[in-house]
Formats: sequence, structure tokens, C-alpha cells
Amino acid sequence: MIKIRTKLLIYFAISILLIVLLFLIREQSNKEVKEVYEDNESYLFLLNEITKQTNDTFQSLQIYVDEPFIENLTFYHDNKDELLELQQAFSAREKGGIQQENFLNIITTFLRQTDKTVEAVDDQDIKQYSASLNEVENMSGYIHEMALELIDRRLTNSQAISSLLNQKIKQTKNMWFMIIIAIILLSILFALWFSNGITQTIQRLTRAAEQISARNYSEKDVVVSRKDELWFLTKTFNEMKKNILESVSEIKEKARLAQLLKEMELKSLQNQINPHFLFNTLNTISKTSYIEGAERTNDLISSVSALLRYNISNLERETTLKDEVKIVKEYFFIQKTRFGDRVAFIENIDPSCLDVPIPCLTLQPIIENAFIHGIEDKASGAKIELKIYQERERVLIEVHDNGVGMDKQTIDQLLDTSDEQKVAVDKKGSGHSTGIGMKNVINRLRLFQKGSKVTISSTLGKGTTVAISLNKGRRNTRDHSNVGRR
Repeated sequence: MIKIRTKLLIYFAISILLIVLLFLIREQSNKEVKEVYEDNESYLFLLNEITKQTNDTFQSLQIYVDEPFIENLTFYHDNKDELLELQQAFSAREKGGIQQENFLNIITTFLRQTDKTVEAVDDQDIKQYSASLNEVENMSGYIHEMALELIDRRLTNSQAISSLLNQKIKQTKNMWFMIIIAIILLSILFALWFSNGITQTIQRLTRAAEQISARNYSEKDVVVSRKDELWFLTKTFNEMKKNILESVSEIKEKARLAQLLKEMELKSLQNQINPHFLFNTLNTISKTSYIEGAERTNDLISSVSALLRYNISNLERETTLKDEVKIVKEYFFIQKTRFGDRVAFIENIDPSCLDVPIPCLTLQPIIENAFIHGIEDKASGAKIELKIYQERERVLIEVHDNGVGMDKQTIDQLLDTSDEQKVAVDKKGSGHSTGIGMKNVINRLRLFQKGSKVTISSTLGKGTTVAISLNKGRRNTRDHSNVGRR
């Protein structure tokens, strides 16, 4: 994730780098121009010094010729040495040019001729030093003329170099101007891109917040392509929206569960009229039957009593498959007494699965539904099978009957949790004890454990299978303990 601060720092660093680069280019160009002018200046100054020193050497020689004293000779040698140093400096500076070589050769010849003149004066050869002095004078003139030619040539070349330098300076200025314009344009484009990236994201977040405030949660998530602080803010906003949706859904589920529990309580109120009197009466009848030797009647009354006690107890409690299976056996004993050999109850139960938590009154309504709507009208051969087994980390519960079955529309209505209306099923039989419908059971299971699954497969005229899949030992992380409490 590249932060906004990092983007700004990168932009300013690039801008400063470009400006520094421009200054360096400009300084380099100025330095080259300065070096050219300094080189020309030193060259012209050296030629001028050579010309001047040549004249001084000739004059000192002439003075020595006229007055051959030791002081004048020393003065001559000093001027000669200075001219020799200037010659060496010029030779070291200028190499490879024909005119420069000729100029240096003339200076060398000039110095030799001055030495000959001094020797002739020392030998008192008037004719010789007079001729030599004239020759030295002529060479001094040549040196002066050649120096002027070299100066003129250098000035001519300097004009061409100056023209190139001026052109280069002009190009540098144009480049400077173009880079400045490019920096300005890039700054404008960056400002527009950067500000649009911020303002558009803020506008999207604002519109999304307005939709949420209007309780419209169907809008799509806000999407930001660039990963910066606004991307993180947008991601957090989308997660907050998702959490709000989950909270709203959870509230609705809790409200629906409360409604279901209230309906169950209203249904169970029919069996709660003076329950202690009813239980005491049933116990009295049971004991009387036992005393009179009617053991089957005693067992039947005990089953009815256990069934009623289980059904009218706290409907919000969590129980286990063991208790549910136990009460189903009591229920089936009652129905077996009623239907006799017309119906058979088959158990195929894995004992290791009976400790799994499950909502109260889950299996009995399913068995009831199989009796009342499946096999109640069968004259013989009716069969209900309860199968409980484990498959990997899940516990599977299957209730199968060989009754009349149900059509696909009825199955879809039962499994559709969005439909709050009850499925219209004609309750033809008696013996219905809980008043809790299949849809109620399915909804309570889904609310009890988020990973639970309920499926119904049926064929008209052949029977129905209701299958429940539960996570072994797991239930929802949400707390349902207070749902429906008053």
C-alpha cells in the first residue's frame, strides 16, 4: 500500500531533481563558455607578452651593443630568459599547428641571433654584431607580425566558437524553458489526478453512506483501485456495511425465532391447563392400572405423561439427540398402541451421535408429520424409519416413511425460509400433540446452528425422507439464549 504522503514526497522529489538537473546543465554550459573565453584570453595575453618581451630583449641587446657593460649584459640575459620561458609556455600550450611551430622556430632563431650579437660584441667584431643586430631587429618584426596573425586567426576562430557557444546557450535556454513547461504541465496533471482520486472516493463513500442512512443496503461495495489510506478506509467501510447487514439479518432471525417460540408457546398452552392436576391425575390412573394388573395401560399412561411433560416444558431450552430419541420412542409407543400392527417403527441409531445438541421438539414434529400426513390412511404395511449416523464431522438424521408423499411445491414452501406464511396442509388425523409444524422445525434448526442443512425428498405414492445434517458438537457463534424470552 503506497500512502498519500509517499506519493507527494515522490512527486516533489522528482520535481526537485529535474530543477537541480537544469541548474547543473546551465552551470556546465556557463563553465564551458567561461573556459573558452579564459583560454582565448590567456592565449592572446601570452602572444602579447611574447611580442613585448621580444622588444624588451632586442632593446636590452641594443643597449649592451652601445654600452657593453656587465650590468647591461645581465639585463639582456634576464630579458632573454623571460622570453625563453614564454616560448616554453607557448610550446607547451600550442601543439600541432604549423603557424605555431614556425612562430616558435623564429623565436628560437631570434634568441640564437641575439647570442651571436653578444659574442660579436665580446669579440669587438663591429661588422659582425652590426649585421647580427640588424638581423635581430628584422626577426623581432617578424615575431610581431606572426603574433598579430596568430591573434587574428584566434579571434576569427573565437567568433565561430562564440557563435556555437551562443547557439548552445540558446538551446540550453530552450531546453530549460521546455522542462519548466513540462514540470508545470505534469504538476497540473498530477494535481488533477491526485485530487480526483481523493474527491471521487470521498464522493462514493458519501453516496454509499447516504444509502445506508436511508436503510438501502442493496448498493454495491465501493471500489477503489489505488491502494492508499483511502483504499483502507473504503475497505473498512465495506466491511462495516457487511457487518451492518449481518446485524440486521441477525436481528430479523432473532425476531423470527421469538415469533416462532411464541407460536409454540401458544400452541402448548392448550396442553398447559392446570398441568400439575393433569400429571397427578395421569399418575393416579397409572398407579391404579398397575394395581389392577393393566400393565400395558400403565405403560401407555406413563408414555403420555412423559410426552406431555416434555412438550409443555421450556421450549427455548437446548437438548440432545438422546432426549429427542427417547421422547420419540414414547410417542411411537402411543401411536403403536393406537394403530397396532398397521405401522412399524424401525430404529437405526449410532449411540455415539446421541450427545449432539439439538433444539427441543425437533424429531417428534417430523415423526408426527410422517404419521398424520404420510401413513395415517394406510390400512397396513405402514413403516417409519429413524436413522442416525455419523459421516466425517457431521451427524445425519433421516426420517423415512412409505406414505403418500408430497409434491414439489409443498417441499419448496417448507424449505423456503423467506416465506413466513404457514404451509397449508390438511390435517386429517388426530393424535397431533405438539402443534408445531414442519416449517417451524426447519426454521428453528437453521437458527440454532448456522451450518445445519435440512433436505426433503419425496415421491408421490411412495413416501418421503426428511434429512437433517448437523455439525457434531457445534452450534451458532451467535447467542440465541435470550431469543424469545419475556
